[in-house]
Amino acid sequence: MAGPMERIQVLDDIEKDIITCLQCAAQALLELGKEKSSQKQAESNTSQFLRTLSQVESKLSDQINYLTQVSTGQPHEGSGYASQKVLQMAWHRLEHVRSWVNELDRLKASHLATANRTAGVSNGNMTSSGTSTQ
Repeated sequence: MAGPMERIQVLDDIEKDIITCLQCAAQALLELGKEKSSQKQAESNTSQFLRTLSQVESKLSDQINYLTQVSTGQPHEGSGYASQKVLQMAWHRLEHVRSWVNELDRLKASHLATANRTAGVSNGNMTSSGTSTQ
């Protein structure tokens, strides 16, 4: 696959081809607008217009196919999109794991506090109101 600079060059070439198409169409119309128009010249300009237009269509289709691959996240050469997506998902998973670890710490602290209260009651050091007898 082509890198970013090559892709930009291809787009620049497509733009030049579009300009050529417009120039050929203009020349064909100018020729047809003359009182004594040359059918051969008009046909030549029209033929060149159609050839160039076909090339533009083909090159644009290639660019659209490339952009379709990029936008769907399929890995492909020359783009950092897939890597960025993987990194973003890794950060999301990291935050999810952190939230679970925090939740487990909270549950552990709650369980230890309950266990300490239960141990204190079973040792006979606490009254029914929860105050110490000593």
